[in-house]
Amino acid sequence: MVDEMSVAAADEAVVTEDMIAALKGRAAFYDLLAAIYFRPLTAEQIDNIAEMDWSEYADVNELFADGVNDITRYLRKRNSGTRQALAVDFTSAFAGTSSWKGRYAVPYESVHTSEEGLMFQDAYHEVFQLYKANHVAKAEGYDFPHDHLSFMCEFLVVLSDRIIAALEAGDDAEALRQVRTSRAFLADHILSWFDTFQDLALLLLETRFYRGVLKISKGFFLEDAELLDAIAVELEQRLEVREER
Repeated sequence: MVDEMSVAAADEAVVTEDMIAALKGRAAFYDLLAAIYFRPLTAEQIDNIAEMDWSEYADVNELFADGVNDITRYLRKRNSGTRQALAVDFTSAFAGTSSWKGRYAVPYESVHTSEEGLMFQDAYHEVFQLYKANHVAKAEGYDFPHDHLSFMCEFLVVLSDRIIAALEAGDDAEALRQVRTSRAFLADHILSWFDTFQDLALLLLETRFYRGVLKISKGFFLEDAELLDAIAVELEQRLEVREER
């Protein structure tokens, strides 16, 4: 005879392990994006990206794959001038030393969601309050406003770690709460303005590398939304089954 409850528990454990593995990969990639958008890359960071094994991301989506192709092709030809070329490109677009018809491609939500195109607008205050409500604070010494894309990516790393901790503790309700927080933040404070930012940045960027970065970013955000939706459905179903028992 087969103990159906034991089988179900074993199946659930396997699904949980798969979710945790996906969440760890998610957190690692958000960490990478946070570093890329924060400041010009060092020679060591460039080498690390050039030597990355992208195969585990092969099935993300076509946009992501296109971005990987841009990045790997560019870095395949890297030389002693690559770091400087990328630093100039980063500074021109993401640090705001250049503009397109008076508009700047700096990675702040407020700049791309306010009518005036200024920093410290409504989006900044919303993000600041979200960090506060979730007991997350910027480390000392970082002067960028809270709605900088790097900090947003790091916030999602924190939430991903919290989902993992809840799953490992068997607390599906808390895991679901953190998943919903992550999904709402991704939709409301990243996907809501990234296209505008990307379109403007593409008018200013010169290197294929950073054009590829924009593609992998958008491709990853879209894939992450699907992952979070799938995890939420799984957790909702588990909690419903438990309530029925």
